[in-house]
Amino acid sequence: MRFLGMYIGWLLLGVGVSLVNSQTYTPPDSLKLVTVAKQIMKKVRYCALITVDSLGIPQARIVDAFPPDSQLVVWIATNPRTRKVAQIQKNPEVTLFYWDPQGVSYVTLIGKATLVADPQQKARFWKEDWKNFYSDRWSGDDYLLIRIIPLRVEVVSYEFGILNRPQDWLPPFVVFR
Repeated sequence: MRFLGMYIGWLLLGVGVSLVNSQTYTPPDSLKLVTVAKQIMKKVRYCALITVDSLGIPQARIVDAFPPDSQLVVWIATNPRTRKVAQIQKNPEVTLFYWDPQGVSYVTLIGKATLVADPQQKARFWKEDWKNFYSDRWSGDDYLLIRIIPLRVEVVSYEFGILNRPQDWLPPFVVFR
């Protein structure tokens, strides 16, 4: 409860300050947003992967993603028999959501997922922590990678002074081509 009160206080303070200065609101530049997004994504080990099921209903689950690369490409390992794999095969548009409660920060990465079974990539993207979850570590048929190429990234971070647009709370974002 203490954290929730502190968070709401920060939220109100941030929105209040932003509303007072709504005439001077300038979103951060793209380079700063991408730099801060990477920092938050690297700090947060677990994120939510959201896919869309056959009924069009979003499905969220926690994943242990690898840190993003310089282009914000994210890799995730999974078992090919999971729901997320079947859902990505039908609709490759996914969302990753990273939340950092200490910095009162979040990153939403919207991207296109591809399934990767290449043995070299599987060996490259392996965490020894997972040895009990896969029969033959990265070389077995039960280990598959998901590569997510960003289409858009949104960032809100009180730690880094990146706030929503005051009039409609739209988060600052970067669209990738």
